[in-house]
Amino acid sequence: MQTAAPGIDEGREPTVLDVLTLEEIDRDLYRSTLVFADPFPLYGGQVPAQALHAAGRTVGPDRLPHSLHGYFLRSGDAARPTVFRVDRDRDGGSFSARRVVALQGGEVIFSMSASFHVAGPGPDLQVQEAPGAEPPDESADLEMPRLFSMESRRPPQPFPSGHWPTRFWARATVPLPEDPLVHACVLAYLSDIGTGLSALPEDEASPGPSLDHAVWFHRHARLDDWVLMDMTPRTVAAGRGWYTGSIFTPAGALAASFVQETLFRPGRNPFRPERG
Repeated sequence: MQTAAPGIDEGREPTVLDVLTLEEIDRDLYRSTLVFADPFPLYGGQVPAQALHAAGRTVGPDRLPHSLHGYFLRSGDAARPTVFRVDRDRDGGSFSARRVVALQGGEVIFSMSASFHVAGPGPDLQVQEAPGAEPPDESADLEMPRLFSMESRRPPQPFPSGHWPTRFWARATVPLPEDPLVHACVLAYLSDIGTGLSALPEDEASPGPSLDHAVWFHRHARLDDWVLMDMTPRTVAAGRGWYTGSIFTPAGALAASFVQETLFRPGRNPFRPERG
C-alpha cells in the first residue's frame, strides 16, 4: 500500500491518527487529509471513523458517542480526499444528534446518523460475558490487512473452518491521546475489518460489500490496549447476510456492540482482499 498525505514526513508510515486527521473547510464541513493508492475500494471502517470524528467536533467535550448508524451507498476511492458535511439535528439537555454525509466527486458515498450523550449515574450491569479466549500474549500472530498501525492476535476459533477469523485481539500500535472520542473513532475504524459471515460455507456464496453498519458504545475502552472482537453469523436471505459482533476489554467488560449487513452473492467477493 503506497501512501502519501500532507503533513506526513517523507519515509514515515501513516498511522490511525493520520486517518482521523480532518481539515476544517468551513463550519460543520471537513475534509480528510490522508490519501493513498489502494487496489480495492476505500476500506469501509475508515469512512464511519472519520464521519464520527467530524460529528464529534461539533458537540461539547462532555458528550461522547453512544451509537452510530451508517449506510454505504457507493464505493469510495482511497486516492482522493473525502468531504464530510455535518448537520446538527438537535442539542438537548444531555443528548446531541448529528447526521453526516461523506462525499467524493460530488456524490454521497456514505451517510450516518450519530448520537452523543452526557453520561450520568446509574447501574452498570453486563449480561453477556466475554468469551473464554486465550490472552493475546498466548495467541498466534494475525496479519491485519488494510489497517494503519494496528496489530492483532488470533486465539482458537469458535468456527475453525471459517476462511477469516471471527474472534481476534487487536490494538493500535501507536499511543493514542486521552480523548475518549479518538478511542471511539478507532473502535469504529476497527469494527468493519472482519465479518461474522466468514464462518459460513464459502463454496456456496461469498460476503460482498457492506450495506449498512451500526455500533453502540457501552463503556470506554482504550484502543491502544488490546480489545477482543467476537462476531457471530445470524442469517442469510434475499442476497443479504447479517451478523452481530461484540468488543470486550481485556478485563472482560463489554465495550461496544455492532451489527452489519452485507451483500451475499454466489462467487468470490471482489471487494475484499484475500484473507490470510
